[in-house]
Order: sequence, then C-alpha cells, then structure tokens
Amino acid sequence: MVQVALGAVVREALSVAANYGLPDLHHFYVTFATDHPLVQIPDYLREQYMDEMTIVLQHEFWDLTVDDTRFAVTLCFDDINERLVIPFESIISFVDPSVKFGLQFSPEYTALEPGEEDTQAPITPAVDENGNPVSNVVTLDTFRKKP
Repeated sequence: MVQVALGAVVREALSVAANYGLPDLHHFYVTFATDHPLVQIPDYLREQYMDEMTIVLQHEFWDLTVDDTRFAVTLCFDDINERLVIPFESIISFVDPSVKFGLQFSPEYTALEPGEEDTQAPITPAVDENGNPVSNVVTLDTFRKKP
C-alpha cells in the first residue's frame, strides 16, 4: 500500500510538470530499472545502462505525458532526441533536490530477456484538432498578480 501511495505522489508531481511546467529551480531525478519489461528506451541506451538509468527533468525535456501507469518524455542524448516510456512500477527513486524531497522504491518484476520486446503501445504527445502538438508549458506570468 505504501509503494502504491508513494507512486501516486510521483505520478502527481510529473502530471503537474507536464501540465504547467517545472517551477524555477525545481528539477527531478528519476532512476528506473532499464530491464523492466515495460520500459521503452532505444537499444543503445539499454546496452549502456543495463540495470538502471537516471534521467534529469530540468531545462531540456519535451512532450512530457503522464497516464495512470507510466510517463513518457523526450530527452536529448548526444544531439539525438529520444522518446522514453517509463512505467511507474519500474521507478527505483524519485528526487527533487531543490526541496530536499526523495522517494525510494523496490520494483518487483521479471526482467526482459535479450531480444525480447515490450508490446504495449507508446504514449504519444497530445495534439489539437488539426494534428498540431499541444504544448504542456504554461508561463507562470499568466497567474501572477499585476501591479
């Protein structure tokens, strides 16, 4: 029950970031198990980070989307944008160092065998009625009181 409740905290924090952006000075470190069967990352990253990987959500991340079981984000690796899909059940730790907040998890799963692939559909970025990407970034100036 505790793991589920703490997972809801992570899901909510990421949902807020997806919908409103990260407030100044905030950033998240997310460590996840790369051998979890539902993790979707490029093969070269899985080979480089065979057990776990830590990503930083701070200034340069795009298309952060969150659903009930996972989140997806686009990050840049060696000047190549890559889409990562990370199920909440694969998360090992979640940290926001700007407020000295961190959570540890003990994921339980059966690892993928070499060459085995996940069959779950990827999360796609939100689009409007014309098929254009919808930005999840809202400037805080919208909510500030004007003198």
